[in-house]
Amino acid sequence: MTEAGPTEWVAREEVGVGPWEGAWPADERYDPELLAHGDRRNVVDAYRYWRREAIVSDVDKRRHPFHVAIENFQHDHNIGTVVRTANAFAAAAVHIVGRRRWNRRGAMVTDRYQHLHHHADVETLLAFAAAEGLDVVAVDNTPGARPVETAELPRHCVLLFGQEGPGLSPAAQDAAGLVVSIAQFGTTRSINAGVAAGIVMHTWIRQHADLTTSWGS
Repeated sequence: MTEAGPTEWVAREEVGVGPWEGAWPADERYDPELLAHGDRRNVVDAYRYWRREAIVSDVDKRRHPFHVAIENFQHDHNIGTVVRTANAFAAAAVHIVGRRRWNRRGAMVTDRYQHLHHHADVETLLAFAAAEGLDVVAVDNTPGARPVETAELPRHCVLLFGQEGPGLSPAAQDAAGLVVSIAQFGTTRSINAGVAAGIVMHTWIRQHADLTTSWGS
C-alpha cells in the first residue's frame, strides 16, 4: 500500500478521478495540472479539478458562524481530528491555543481548506472572541455544566475544548458564558477530546445549520 504523503490523500484507483476527458473547461477555478493528470484529493466531487484557492474561496461563502478553539491539547492526533471535523462542518475557523507546531497527518489534508489561527495564550483568544462578538462556550465535564443535549448553543460562538484529563484552564472556564458537558453512561469519567469536539460541533449543526445545503443531503 502506498503511504500517505504529508500534503495529500493516498492516490488509489478507487479515490478521485483521472485526467479530464474532452475539451478543458475555461473556468479559472480549474487547475490545469489536475485536469491533465487527474484529481485524487480528499475532496467532494463538486470540487474535483478545482484549485485549492478556489475551493477555499467557495467554502468561505457558506461557512458557519461558529469557531472552534482547543487549549491544552497534549496529543497531536487529537488536533488533527478536530481540524478535520471542523472542515467537514464548515466551521469559520479553528484556533489553537498554546503550542504552535502540531502533526498535521491526522487532519488528512483538510487543514489546506480550513482557516487556522494560533494564539499564544487563552487571554489572546478571549480578546479575539470579544472583538468579533462571539460568545464563548466551554466544553468540560465540571459541576454546574449544562448538558449539551438540552442546551441551546449560541449561533455566533467559539466552542472551546480542553484536553481529556487536564481539561480547560480556570481562565477559560471563567470567561465562558456557557459551560456544557456531554452525557456519558459507561465506566470512564471522560471521552476522547477529538470525539467530544465532534459531538458538540454536530450539536451546533443540528440546531443552526441549513441541512438542505449539505453535500450529503
